[in-house]
Amino acid sequence: MFRKMTFAAALLAATAFSGMASAKTLVYCSEGSPEGFDPGLYTAGTTFDAASVTVYNKLMEFKPGTTEAEPGLAESYEVSDDGLQYTFKIRPGVKFQTTEFFTPTRDLNADDVVFSFERQWKKDHPWHQYVTGTAWEYFDGMGFPDLITNIEKVDDMTVRFTLKAKEAPFVANLGMDFAAIMSKEYADKLEADGKKEQLNQLPLGTGPFKFVAYQQDAVIRFQAHEGYYKGKEKIDDLVFAITTDAAVRLQKLQAGECHVMPYPNAADVPAMKADSNLQVMEAPGLNVAYLAFNTTQAPFDKVEVRKAIDMAINKQAIVDAVFQGAAIVAKNPIPPTIWSYNDAIPADTYDPAAAKAALEAAGVSGLSMKLWAMPVARPYMLNARRAAELMQADLAAVGITAEIVSYEWAEYLDKSKAKDRDGAVMLGWTGDNGDPDNFLHTLLGCDAVGGNNRAQWCNQEFDDLVVKAKQETDQAARTKLYEEAQVVFKREAPWVTLDHSTVVMPMSKKVTGYVMSPLGKHSFSGVDIAE
Repeated sequence: MFRKMTFAAALLAATAFSGMASAKTLVYCSEGSPEGFDPGLYTAGTTFDAASVTVYNKLMEFKPGTTEAEPGLAESYEVSDDGLQYTFKIRPGVKFQTTEFFTPTRDLNADDVVFSFERQWKKDHPWHQYVTGTAWEYFDGMGFPDLITNIEKVDDMTVRFTLKAKEAPFVANLGMDFAAIMSKEYADKLEADGKKEQLNQLPLGTGPFKFVAYQQDAVIRFQAHEGYYKGKEKIDDLVFAITTDAAVRLQKLQAGECHVMPYPNAADVPAMKADSNLQVMEAPGLNVAYLAFNTTQAPFDKVEVRKAIDMAINKQAIVDAVFQGAAIVAKNPIPPTIWSYNDAIPADTYDPAAAKAALEAAGVSGLSMKLWAMPVARPYMLNARRAAELMQADLAAVGITAEIVSYEWAEYLDKSKAKDRDGAVMLGWTGDNGDPDNFLHTLLGCDAVGGNNRAQWCNQEFDDLVVKAKQETDQAARTKLYEEAQVVFKREAPWVTLDHSTVVMPMSKKVTGYVMSPLGKHSFSGVDIAE
């Protein structure tokens, strides 16, 4: 059960709990609630920020501000000559967090690493289905169940992964959130006590901040991990004040009730930049927003219909209204900031008349459809409701009646995965490791159908290209394969590609050391705040 606490009480307790008059508390006005606290079960950035980024570490980590993977909980690693075995030496002396709900008796070792992956991999593992109704969406969607043939504890501080085929992004993949390393000792205690569900409610890892309390949809409180292997953080207490409305987040920021906020309304950015008490960081987003058809359901199983709807939507109008210039119209499923982007592909054409004629030629008239709009702001779509309203009007102009539907964020993510889902769902993605595979295979590969592949699109020609690219170690050869895959994607149109955005991060000028991540994460490791 989540530990409940009011926001005001959490702020008061944050300082009192540390026992120091000089305790530093940083409040982050987060945009939504986490689905849970076990990163392996989810794919949403909101959940990752509250779980893997704060509480956990991975074998590999990404250097701050880059997509470059470097050893994290792994001190070093070796790859066999045939590219099929990866042997990781575990960093000695890494401490798990001591919390009110568990006191560890040992340091990190190989048992923790094996446990963290085998629970996702082996269907007969006692932790494989410990949360009803969830799945290992990332692990499965990336094809890991078929890729891995063995995970071996070589000795207490060494783990070896053996693969069935070469996997070019494998090392970078182990720096992703689903690969967070859990405490097997903690899991064993929960299992013995009959409280396995608490692994997803009361998280415990090796990361920079330890979990203290969560009041659902209101506040999450963390405290600096005294034994963190990189050294204790400068912030003593970290509070996530869950604030779904961007205007309210701004009000709190201006009032000093929070120190950092994500995803401001585009219209508010000029005023933020003019505010002498604020600093505003900006960076191109490694992201894409899209509208995914369910390509298994009529009439969206017809490419002619999908292309007609694409032509009916004025994407530039969405970019102008929602981002006010801080985004570009997307033509490919990967952003132009990532290698292998195929710029030779022609941009989509906004042509309502041609769209209407194409629908008539396909025998479609009087179509009614569901248009799913996200309930929260995301870096790739700051205002999904506004975007949906614009698309609704565009579709009405070509004879399509679109009903806008939405759900609470966790429910939205869950329902939109259903293979029999109706209509078209608005979503997006920020790359998790800087590799094109993380977009093309993770979101559109056959392995991801029923999970991250919201289009339920399994195209063998496309899938063969992206799988071959994963197994190719030469980047030039991989680039050619990904360029071909983008051509297939464009021809088949399983998505309406909407935009790639610039990410804006406003914060108090008292905050120092914050580094924007191209991977869209919000990390407060290394951050300080003036008294």
